[in-house]
Order: sequence, then C-alpha cells, then structure tokens
Amino acid sequence: MSVHVMNHPLVAHKMTILRDKNTSVKDFRELVSEIGMLITYEATRDLPLTTKTIETPICEMNAPTLKGKKFAVVPILRAGLGLVDGVLRMVPSARVGHIGMFRDEETLEPHVYFCKMPKDIADRDILIVDPMLATGGSAVAAVDEMKKRGCKHIKLMVLLAAPEGIQRMQEAHPDVDIFCGALDDHLNEKGYIVPGLGDAGDRIFGTK
Repeated sequence: MSVHVMNHPLVAHKMTILRDKNTSVKDFRELVSEIGMLITYEATRDLPLTTKTIETPICEMNAPTLKGKKFAVVPILRAGLGLVDGVLRMVPSARVGHIGMFRDEETLEPHVYFCKMPKDIADRDILIVDPMLATGGSAVAAVDEMKKRGCKHIKLMVLLAAPEGIQRMQEAHPDVDIFCGALDDHLNEKGYIVPGLGDAGDRIFGTK
C-alpha cells in the first residue's frame, strides 16, 4: 500500500481556506469539489490508454484515449457526497455507488445500513471517497463491503488523513492505495483530526 499526499501549491492554498472556520458553507462546498477534482487527477494517473484514429484540422493521427476500463466512485454517506461532483467532472462516465454507515455509540464501530452499487461493480476500478480518514473505522468497513462484492482494484481518496487512520488502513487493507490532500498531526480525545477542519459533513451541508 502506498500513501500519496498531494504536494501541490493549488491544493495547499485551497486546503488552507477549507480549514478556516470562517469559510462559508457555499465556499466550503465548492472547495471540497475542487480539491476532489485535483486529487482525482492524481488518483487516475495509472488508468490504461489505447489509441484511436482521428483527424485534426491538419492531418490524420493515432491519438491516445482511455482504454474503456470501467470506473466507479463510491462515497461514504453523507460527507463523501461532497467529493462526487469533482470526481465526475474528471471522469464523467464513472458509475456511482453509495455506502451508508452509522456509528455504534458504545463501541464507536461503524455499521453499514445502506449499500447500493452498479450491477457490474466487481469488474470496476473503485475510488472510495470520504473527506476525512480519522480513526479509519469507516474506511476499513467500506473497503470490507466492496471486497465482499468481489472488487479487487480499490483506492481511497480523502481530503485529510490522520496517521492513526492510515495505520489502521495499512493493517486491514495493505493492498489499498490512499490519496489525500494533506496528512495532519494526530487525533484528539474525541477522534477529531488536529489541526483538521472540524466536522466535514456539517460544514458541507450547513448542519452545524
């Protein structure tokens, strides 16, 4: 498993605005989508290419085109929905699956309550999206769910990751690459990423 932290001035700049507690819901939502689009650019770097013959205004040529590898984006509800638009702007033909989870108040472990996928999901490259990789519980459960459905090529895309979440993912799913906008310092006693950006779902949907 490899961890790809976006080392790009545009991502760093947008992440700073995203973290600011005074950023409005509208701007926060737009930034989540924009950063998602930029991380998707990196996460799809290994998509296979073939060629097709086209005519430019000058001449005929064999031009590169995506090989038609099937691709699906799977948001973890509800905060993951904020990243879907950015992915689809980069890969418009992608299918979208959804995983919904709730957290057990006593054990803090996630439980899947909803899972709706395209019929051919096992044949697709999967990009699971969620703004935060904190404890790693939801991400591990989401990958478990996709593997139960026969998926073999899975990546995880997040805006922010904590070392604790990355370690848990490495232990549970060493074959899943992680793409993140930034790697933060640690989790606090409430399980929030520090310095973080607060509750991503509340900030995306204005439910604070």
